[in-house]
Amino acid sequence: MNLKLLRHATLGLEYGGVTFLIDPMFSEAGVNPPIMNTPNELRNPLVPLPATAQEWLHPDAAIVTHLHPDHWDAAAQEAMAKSTPILCQPGDESAFYSSGFQSVLPVADHARYKGVTLTRTGGRHGTGEIGARMGNVSGFVLKAEGEPTLYLAGDTIWCDEVVEALNTHKPDVIIVNAGGARFNVGDPITMGGDDVVQVCRYAPGSKVIPVHMDAINHCLVTRAQLRERLEAEALLHQVLILEDGEAVRL
Repeated sequence: MNLKLLRHATLGLEYGGVTFLIDPMFSEAGVNPPIMNTPNELRNPLVPLPATAQEWLHPDAAIVTHLHPDHWDAAAQEAMAKSTPILCQPGDESAFYSSGFQSVLPVADHARYKGVTLTRTGGRHGTGEIGARMGNVSGFVLKAEGEPTLYLAGDTIWCDEVVEALNTHKPDVIIVNAGGARFNVGDPITMGGDDVVQVCRYAPGSKVIPVHMDAINHCLVTRAQLRERLEAEALLHQVLILEDGEAVRL
């Protein structure tokens, strides 16, 4: 598999002979307001897309874990061909059809696309009332002949659903949405340093790739802070922290 971090949770993935665009957010830097009720007033996205992002506008298919605008935005809807197949969680398909997309495949449990098997996993986008308000989120496990098993955890904290996915699929590669996103009240709604450490210790044989950092104003855990934490925990050897535009072959 070949993986490229474009920005935030937007990834280009070559896997099993298929190109996937994951959670596309293509807004220009600063065109969107700050997330409300968060600790700063910086406009989003905080940084521009790398120039090479345009190469991923015509994938074989897109995977959209959920409909929050930092994972599926108006710019992506306008830029992508309406014929692009969209794989999503059940309940989100009407939003894609209403935007003019013609081929939408909600993955209830399992789906197969051009030789790649996708299994939907659960997660928790925060705790308590805030977590409930954030709505349903999903992750996906990808498997194909000759490829490492890949777990896209999606927007979730460390929780029983993540443990279940790790136990069931024993992934070789785990992509987690880090950044410790949060509001002015309540707990983080995506993984922070503690969560990433938990993932590493629970799955010591997996390569862990944290993304979802340094691009949206309420993601308060930076790459530098996460790297420092993992180094202190003697876990940095297990983790690959990509910069925007950086690609890796696994």
